[in-house]
Amino acid sequence: MSLSPSPSPAPAPSAAPPAYAERLGLPWWYWLAALGLAGLLATELWMGAAGLRAWLPFVLLLPATVAALWWLGRIRVAVGDGELRVDDARLPVRFVADAVPLDAAGRREVLGVGSDPLAFVVQRPWVGGAVQVVLDDPADPTPFWVVSSRHPVELAAAIMAARDAA
Repeated sequence: MSLSPSPSPAPAPSAAPPAYAERLGLPWWYWLAALGLAGLLATELWMGAAGLRAWLPFVLLLPATVAALWWLGRIRVAVGDGELRVDDARLPVRFVADAVPLDAAGRREVLGVGSDPLAFVVQRPWVGGAVQVVLDDPADPTPFWVVSSRHPVELAAAIMAARDAA
């Protein structure tokens, strides 16, 4: 029997945290305005009625408004594990030729009249910036992705860093 310490088994590799992660949620004042309008509409439908009409508009409209607002702000953008993830779409970074951060005017130009109809676009109007990800995959007809981001420079840098690391 040896008294030397035996090597311990290596810990199982865990998923590394993403190099960049962002949720394209709605601004707080969208929530305030939408819930205020839903409450006003429910009050208009109620208008002093008794019985079912007294509470049903509030029970239906307010939760439906919360669900719709949550659904609108559910999109997540992340760079990690060698891929760009936008909601349920995944792009391996080895197919990225370039990532260009865009401000509101640049996004308007890229998505304007001369836009390519084959481009993959995830655009949220309440988010000012975006990133244009130019692809280099001869088997894919998609020329580029345009993804909304509140921090387009950081997202573009994370995409390029992940591509260079792969």
